[in-house]
Amino acid sequence: MKTCLVVDDSSIVRKVARRIVEALGFQVIEAEDGVEALVHCKRAMPEAILLDWNMPVMDGFQFLGTLRRMPGGDEPKVVFCTTENGIDHITKAMGGGANEYIMKPFDKEIVLAKFQEVGLVAREEETAA
Repeated sequence: MKTCLVVDDSSIVRKVARRIVEALGFQVIEAEDGVEALVHCKRAMPEAILLDWNMPVMDGFQFLGTLRRMPGGDEPKVVFCTTENGIDHITKAMGGGANEYIMKPFDKEIVLAKFQEVGLVAREEETAA
């Protein structure tokens, strides 16, 4: 089973994300900030990371930079999930190694579409063929 690390300082957002991502067939691990997320990645690198930008201790962008420099850190598909919607934030995230970017609030359809775009979940027409 594929693993998704959900990194967000909001327990409510983590709970909602967990339900969505588990319904897509992933095992979910949660972290409240970037430091805790790095600990999980050092233990076992997940296939997917749903990442908040604004968090205490270590924010999402700092986490992403550190992750991408780790052995195997180029492997996970990272989807930023944040309230930051400025083009400068999106450009910075994508330039920093994110694979996709979604806005809060999000729902299952949005997460599914982004996971399909980055190849984490097969598209409907691929599974029907």
